[in-house]
Amino acid sequence: MPWFVKIEEGIVDKPTFDKSVPAHKAYIQDLIAKGHQARSGYWIQKRGGMMLFEASSMEEAQAIVAQDPLVQNGCVKYELYEWRVVVQ
Repeated sequence: MPWFVKIEEGIVDKPTFDKSVPAHKAYIQDLIAKGHQARSGYWIQKRGGMMLFEASSMEEAQAIVAQDPLVQNGCVKYELYEWRVVVQ
């Protein structure tokens, strides 16, 4: 299955963002349980973070990202890329 990367930048203040973090973590756990190999984290040096996951197509990846609580609650702007693994 192809890998996808959502690169995101926070666009709300930290207290507002933090309200969506528990739901985002639960969402990632659900993606893992469904076999998407999802990982999510944030940048130490700047606002924002990244989510890495597997999906069958760009269309499925877009649908997955659209369900992320950080996206649904307007906490981030993002770009979505298909990532080709060269070395495993």
